[in-house]
Amino acid sequence: MSAYSLPEEMAAIEISHSGEPDVLTLVGMPVPKLDTGEILVEVVAAGVNRPDVLQRRGHYPPPLGASDIPGLEVSGTVVALGPNVKRYAVGDQVCALVAGGGYAEYCKVHESNALPVPKGYSLLEAAALPETFFTVWVNLFQRGKLKAGETVLIHGGTSGIGTVATLLAKSFNAYVITTVGSEEKRRASLALGANFSINYRTEDFIEKTLQATNGHGADVIVDLIAGDYVAKNFQAAAIEGRIVQIGVQNGKATELNLMPLLKKCLTITGSTLRSRSVEDKACIASDLREKVWPLLEQGLIKPQIFKTFPLNQASEAHALMESSAHIGKIMLKV
Repeated sequence: MSAYSLPEEMAAIEISHSGEPDVLTLVGMPVPKLDTGEILVEVVAAGVNRPDVLQRRGHYPPPLGASDIPGLEVSGTVVALGPNVKRYAVGDQVCALVAGGGYAEYCKVHESNALPVPKGYSLLEAAALPETFFTVWVNLFQRGKLKAGETVLIHGGTSGIGTVATLLAKSFNAYVITTVGSEEKRRASLALGANFSINYRTEDFIEKTLQATNGHGADVIVDLIAGDYVAKNFQAAAIEGRIVQIGVQNGKATELNLMPLLKKCLTITGSTLRSRSVEDKACIASDLREKVWPLLEQGLIKPQIFKTFPLNQASEAHALMESSAHIGKIMLKV
């Protein structure tokens, strides 16, 4: 194994038990050992995402075999190679999607789930890419099949997912409608490129979506919310619309009339990213490298970073995430 001189122990965030943000504790842990095809990244930055919060609360355990350290995306320098690694060398700078282990000084990842840092990007900026860009690409384009000229309704338009979905949808010439929770966020969403933004606290998003589309409705809806939004999405969708469920922040759908789904010939689908196979994630990474990385390197789109915390303040980062006061990504600097 080719490597830098590595310590045996690293600093990492442990979830001591399920609960509030203060259960996140900085502790010493062994540096991960590498299997075939894996690289070890000395982490510079890691993204904070909703699944991390769910894991901390005990609602989203890591997949079998994954690290129980939270954190699904990192950036840094490759410092060691497992057997049969072919894509990267020690010293390369990468960003990577992982199934766990990101809140730490070192993180292992299969080389096929890592991408080179885009030209002109800092490592902090690069760490803001994997989780949201992989998620949006799968759900908006692979499952939602969004095409140029179509209308997409993005719930949570100023979240990490929402801002990236807006940027990518606009880059591929879609008409973008977002829902947000304040006038400040509505202005921010419009400034980011949304064609129309709805304050769900003061406006009916069904009525406003139909109004913005001259009665047509949204061809694709990306929903992190669930709850009563599930039935409402049926009303806001266009005929032959596609609804992609990627979160359940408001819990289960308590009332659901399926007749609009039948009448409109709707497709409803959903997915999670974390539990997908290394091979599935490698295919997504390949698509991103080909179709999205050039947009990043040309400066046509850029992730929105709201605030960065040091690793030992992961609990403060989680508290901010749960407050929903942020616009864009929350990051940890390691």
